[in-house]
Amino acid sequence: MIDILIVGNGPAGLSAALYGIRAGYSVCIVGKDNGALAKAEKVDNYFAVPGLSGREIVQRGKDQVENLGGKLVTDEVINIKWDGFFKVTAKFAEYNARSVIIATGAARQSAKISGIKELEGRGVSHCAVCDGFFYKDKDVAVLGNGIYALHEANELLHIARSVTVITNGEEPTVSFPEIYKIINVPVKNIKVKDTFMGQMLEGVVFSDGEEIDINGLFIALGSASAVDLARKMGVEIRGNSIAVDGEMKTNISGLYAAGDCTGGMFQVSLAVSEGTKAALSAIAYLRENPVS
Repeated sequence: MIDILIVGNGPAGLSAALYGIRAGYSVCIVGKDNGALAKAEKVDNYFAVPGLSGREIVQRGKDQVENLGGKLVTDEVINIKWDGFFKVTAKFAEYNARSVIIATGAARQSAKISGIKELEGRGVSHCAVCDGFFYKDKDVAVLGNGIYALHEANELLHIARSVTVITNGEEPTVSFPEIYKIINVPVKNIKVKDTFMGQMLEGVVFSDGEEIDINGLFIALGSASAVDLARKMGVEIRGNSIAVDGEMKTNISGLYAAGDCTGGMFQVSLAVSEGTKAALSAIAYLRENPVS
């Protein structure tokens, strides 16, 4: 059982790890990559380290965490559940933790299909766990080609009548079971129908002229974003960010968020500060809820 599990190894996550370790708790960071900071060629506005590349700053943070005894794991988190403790499911392993800090940044891959955003809540969803119930015994599709899409399809498998995986022209990066119909053709546009509730999703049209009729389309492109992970747990969302208070607490006890995923100005200094506050809150929570 890990005391503090941190999802994301950018500045917010690494900063949080330092405080958790120094407080005497076991800390594990699970991150897919180095985040947006690592793509910065040069950072000149961060205190005391002018001229370093983003990658250098991240690597220094990782080295610091490991030297203090923290654990860094390269993996892709696809789901978080609460079952008396936090169960974090990743592509290659599953982790159990007493507290969790989400610090995966703000990146979210959207579907570049005309009109799809307007149909969110009207047949288009970003969360199978949240909305799958509404499509019981109906035909649905998942838009995506990786482990996140497979996870969403598996969530829908025992609810919907049929589940189709639409890769939008991309080759699958994971092996989908034969029970799913896979369509590799790019999407041309979506079909809508007029109802008393306004326009609703009716189906998908592909570039080769083929069409499928579906009741629901679940977007699962790329990796699960911070908001995707939080939404599955019933965490309050504001706009496209995780809602937190001044101590980086979410509405779920023991779960915190820090960095770009909470909105605001996307700056390294702010991410580090929020990571610190999230860790201090997690430490206080662990002390108030000792292991029996």
